Amino acid sequence: MLEKRQQAKHVESFYHHVRLNGGETMCQGTACFVARRLDRERSLVSESQTARVYCLGKCYAGPASTLDRERPRVEVHSREPIVLERVVNGGAPSIQEYVRLGGYRTLEKTLRRKPEELVEEIETSRLRGRGGAGFGTGKKWLAVSREISDEKFVVANADEGDPGAFIDRFIIEEDPHSLIEGMTIAAYAVGARRGFVYLRAEYPDARAVLEAALLDARREGFLGARVLHTAFQFDVELIVGQGSYLCGEETALLNSIEGRRPEVRARPPYPTSRGLWGKPTLVNNVETLASSVWIARNGGEAYNALGFSTSRGTKVVSLNSLFRRPGLYEIEFGAPVRHIVEDLGGGLKTGSVKGLMIGGPLAGVIPPALFDTPFGFDELHAIGASVGHGGVVAFDDRTSIAELARHVFSFGAYESCGKCTPCRLGARGVERIFSRVLDLGHTTAEDRADLDATVNALAMTSLCGHGSGLAEFAKSLSLYYGKDLESCFG
Repeated sequence: MLEKRQQAKHVESFYHHVRLNGGETMCQGTACFVARRLDRERSLVSESQTARVYCLGKCYAGPASTLDRERPRVEVHSREPIVLERVVNGGAPSIQEYVRLGGYRTLEKTLRRKPEELVEEIETSRLRGRGGAGFGTGKKWLAVSREISDEKFVVANADEGDPGAFIDRFIIEEDPHSLIEGMTIAAYAVGARRGFVYLRAEYPDARAVLEAALLDARREGFLGARVLHTAFQFDVELIVGQGSYLCGEETALLNSIEGRRPEVRARPPYPTSRGLWGKPTLVNNVETLASSVWIARNGGEAYNALGFSTSRGTKVVSLNSLFRRPGLYEIEFGAPVRHIVEDLGGGLKTGSVKGLMIGGPLAGVIPPALFDTPFGFDELHAIGASVGHGGVVAFDDRTSIAELARHVFSFGAYESCGKCTPCRLGARGVERIFSRVLDLGHTTAEDRADLDATVNALAMTSLCGHGSGLAEFAKSLSLYYGKDLESCFG
């Protein structure tokens, strides 16, 4: 019994235990950090908070609080509305509205097809994961489908922790059955009977909506022992996180579901062969699963006809509150970043753009000189950036590079699992270096040497994308904002 209590304490100590209990809590995420001058009073409240909340999924209203109820602008700028097809018109949170709009008809038709045909459609579509890494979705589905096992799982990663992104939140709150239908189609394709949605604690409204949607789906026969009166069995359980950015990494998320300390697993083996409880597991994020419904209905070739290069289909981008028109925009891959900034976002409310952070704080910063880069996985990677979740956080000249660096490394240190020494100690050390810069106006050449050494260690030895992402962020600052950095070190 003592051993079990010690184990439970060991696990519980990992989490920040986010508690949003009805009072006002200010967001301290990157989108709200760069927007702090838009509402100085709120920012002062945020700075006085002892508990850190790094994203509430309200980046369009930053600096945001738990009490904000504003809905963002939602627009479709692609030839086909795939992810936002219902959300753009106000959503379909009830099962009655979802069915009225054609929902679950794709599942009904799917169950009359061979599972391998669905996997082939996903492969043909060339859909890549929308959760950050951009791995081929068809490859994952195929790998799980080929595994021989008495049990398989489908997991929806709804731990949308990248500050600046809020698409998954609105899919769940306004179109929850698209996620459920997507999970059920995926389960049929790969041979799974159980599913889990791992939802972040910072989305209490999404939790309430999804709980109700799951109950309705079971009642109407879209989940359960005999889905739509067929021999196919599948049900979904909702797991709510306890406050950890790292649980967005798929293996840490699986450990969390199992009740273990949610540290990143060494790979191989990959979750497709040994995932939850050692069984083959398909992990896709919410937007990926929502896209799979459209592909199952319209075919892989139709999806592949959208987008460009190795980035096919559409992506929803989330624009932060510094834009004149913040909100959610569904676009086709290939549009220039400048189109997103100027045509969709309308430029900034507060002057000119100094830089963009796309795909979360643990990625490269894009300077205005590179805004003509096409929005695509490989194209952004080539300039040290990332598609990620699609969050687009713009900042202006009122945010110094030293301020931004301290904020990101403070976030990185706070959210580190501590398993990698460079991440555990180095991120905090870099935060202290930039704190001295901001306190003194500059710091020493020795600090610059420590910074370079830490960044190299993060890049070379980090076990997961948390540490390597911090390194990418720092390298992009050095590459594109070198003069700003040099002025920090005497």
